[in-house]
Amino acid sequence: MIGMDDLAALMPMLLPAVGGVWILLMVALGQDRDIRWPALHALLFLILSGASAIFVLIHGCPGELLDGAILIDAPALLFHLIFIVVALLTVLTSANHLRAEGYAFGEFYALILFAVTGMSMMASSDSLLTIFLGLEILSISLYVLAGFTRDRVNAIEGALKYFLLGAFSTGFLLYGIALFYGASGRLDLRGIASQLSAERGGPVHPMMLAAAGLVLIGFAFKIAAVPFHFWAPDVYQGSMTPVAGFMAAGTKAAAFAALLRVLDVALRSDPMQARWSAVLHALAILTMIGGNVVALAQQNIKRMLAYSSIANAGYLLVGVVAGGAGGQGRSIVLFYLAVYSFMTIGAFSVAALLGRAGEGDQGFAIGAYAGLSRRRPWLAAAMAIFMLSLTGIPPTGGFMGKFYIFKAAVDAGQYDLAIIGLLASVVSAFYYLRIVVQMYVRDPGIESGPAPLRPSEALAIFAAAAATLWIGFFPSALLVIVQSRA
Repeated sequence: MIGMDDLAALMPMLLPAVGGVWILLMVALGQDRDIRWPALHALLFLILSGASAIFVLIHGCPGELLDGAILIDAPALLFHLIFIVVALLTVLTSANHLRAEGYAFGEFYALILFAVTGMSMMASSDSLLTIFLGLEILSISLYVLAGFTRDRVNAIEGALKYFLLGAFSTGFLLYGIALFYGASGRLDLRGIASQLSAERGGPVHPMMLAAAGLVLIGFAFKIAAVPFHFWAPDVYQGSMTPVAGFMAAGTKAAAFAALLRVLDVALRSDPMQARWSAVLHALAILTMIGGNVVALAQQNIKRMLAYSSIANAGYLLVGVVAGGAGGQGRSIVLFYLAVYSFMTIGAFSVAALLGRAGEGDQGFAIGAYAGLSRRRPWLAAAMAIFMLSLTGIPPTGGFMGKFYIFKAAVDAGQYDLAIIGLLASVVSAFYYLRIVVQMYVRDPGIESGPAPLRPSEALAIFAAAAATLWIGFFPSALLVIVQSRA
């Protein structure tokens, strides 16, 4: 029997699901097809969900719920707040884009809310089965969102690739879960950990090693770590730009939330930790180098940001390897994901405005940013902030995020990760600052300029830019929160 306190603790996860169903009913029963009403209701449910998460965080987390399937603790709620911020910014920037694409359908916002429900379930899971259910809710929502503009060939192509590779990666995860159950007879993370503890002093069961490897491969697909990243560029390019931003920030945050939970609870024994740390160490190096090097050759802003997202997954993996899956490592990942969400959603939002001004993919070409500072000085300034932050240049939040990650690597004696990460950041400056040069040095190349900037889009873009700068100037405010709660 669920008490009122338990129900209140589940509200952050339940409200987006209720909101998604409510919007579907509105669309099915309502005569007014104005997309503003579904968008406003989505904003309302997201704000209520975020407020309920803050309430539970302040008044105390109940811990395990639903027979141990769900764990409502401070890290889960902090990750949930990141999901809410990502979804809020996406909703604010998407309405005008949907109208321009000719797909002003309220179902879009229901899918966003269902995706947030899946993300929250992944972050709050204390069982491999719950992680899988949350991942499926998230994935199915994203498959539909990726192909939402169904008359565009590249959207359908990207959605199909995402579906096939997503199902493939889910198969790895599911086989890993099956092997964990076969080796331990348990699906809850603490039960698996107790089985591994019982084997302390002896060799780890081969089935446990195989299960851990398959689960790590499944998560590597979801965070787009090299060499499991091939789906990301095509999917981001084919999807609507707000959806691409939502996927780049939200999906990555959810996957890292679940990954940290599995590593910190189920695989925290010394033999297993040494093994997964070595695997993630190699993945971090490959991902930082691969993402940044390939991004240099991109002439499409969405593909460039896709490879940028891949590279940032590498930086986050450095935080996990250097700080561990709990405590310091989790606080570093939370801090960087918060900054990353603001600068990534902001960059994709600006890209959406310029993309709507061009024919086909012309608006997404790097050359479309030529002379933007003369046509839209405030928009160019916001984009410059996002590019500088992604590069890691002070006084932006991206600089502080990378500083804490590389400092943790040095403190842990992982000097190779710190050096490679710094060199990769230097490489990234070439393609990030290329956008800044286009905006402030080149002459305007597209006479039509960006699409009109609506109030909701302006609010999202400039709020993201302000948050990026605020974290850069006052990092301790956010750092204290994540360190004390993670």
